[in-house]
Amino acid sequence: MQRKRYSPGRVPGTLLGLGAGLGVALGALTGCSTAGTAEDVTVDAKAGSAAVPVAPPGRYRTLFEPCGAVPQAALRELLPGTVALADAERAKALRGTAAVTYDTDRRVGCTWTADTADGGSHRLVLDVERVVSYDPTVSDATRAQEVYTRKQLAAGIAVPVPPTPTGPTAPSGSPTTPPQAPTASGTATTAPPTPTKAPTTDTGTTTGTTTGATPTGGISSASSGAPAAGTPSAPATTGLEPRLLGGLGDIAFVGDTLGSAGGAGRQRVVSVVFRTSNVVVTVEYRQRTTGTAPAPDSKELQDRAQNLARLLADRLEE
Repeated sequence: MQRKRYSPGRVPGTLLGLGAGLGVALGALTGCSTAGTAEDVTVDAKAGSAAVPVAPPGRYRTLFEPCGAVPQAALRELLPGTVALADAERAKALRGTAAVTYDTDRRVGCTWTADTADGGSHRLVLDVERVVSYDPTVSDATRAQEVYTRKQLAAGIAVPVPPTPTGPTAPSGSPTTPPQAPTASGTATTAPPTPTKAPTTDTGTTTGTTTGATPTGGISSASSGAPAAGTPSAPATTGLEPRLLGGLGDIAFVGDTLGSAGGAGRQRVVSVVFRTSNVVVTVEYRQRTTGTAPAPDSKELQDRAQNLARLLADRLEE
C-alpha cells in the first residue's frame, strides 16, 4: 500500500474538525461558567443587604373589663345621686353600661349615670383604647402618642415644639467683645459693655439718668410696677385651667369646660387623658345643675377624675 505524501503546513481536515468542535465546547463551558458567576454575585449581593429595622411591639396585648374596673366606693363618690336610689336601682346604676365594640382587645368603654334630687345629674364615661401600628417601622407606642396628641390639641392644650437648630456657632476662642469703632484720631476704642451712670456735679447730685432709662423727671414702668405700653399682661391663672399632669402614665393632661345645659342650667365637663405605652385612657366626668343652683365646682370634679385615672393607671400595672 502506498503512503500518502505529507506536506508541511497543511492540517488534515479531520484535525480541523476536531479543533472546531473543541472550540465550540470550550465556548459553551465558558458561557455557562460566566452565567453561573453572575448569578452567584447577585445572590451574594442580596444576602449582604441591610435588613429593615422592625419597631418593638407595644407593652399591652389585651385590655381589662371596663365596667368592673372602677371600685364601688369610687363610683358612689362620683355618682352621689345613687345614695337616694333603691337597692335594685342603685345596683343597676353602679353596674354601668358597656360600650359596644367589635374587638374588646382593641377598645373598651363603660358609662355610668345618676340623677340628683335637685334635678341635676352626674355622668362618668370611661374609654380605653389599645393602639396597634400596622407599619413595621413605627412602634405601637408611637402610634398611641399620635392618638393622645390629637386629644390634647382638641382640649386646647398646645404641644411643645422642639427648638429649631440655629446657625453654626462661633468657633471656640473667638473674641466675644463688641467691635471697636475708630475715633477721629484713627485709634480704635471699645464700646462700653454696660450702661454707666451720668456724671455728678460738685455737690454730689446726679445730673442725668442711667443710659437707656426714662428722661429726667419721668416715671419708668419698672419702678411704677405698671406694664410697659404695648406689652400684654399675663393672664390670671387659677391652677385649674386645662394643663399637663405629672406622675400619671407616660404623659397626661386634664381638660375643663363649662357651658350651658338648657335653660338656666350649667354643665361642666372634666376630661383626664393619659397614655401608658400603647394604651390611651380617657376619663370623662361631667356634672349638670339646673335652675339657680351654682355652677359645678371645677376643683371637686378635677380631683375626682384624677383620682379615678390614677386607679386605672395602677390597674394597667397589674
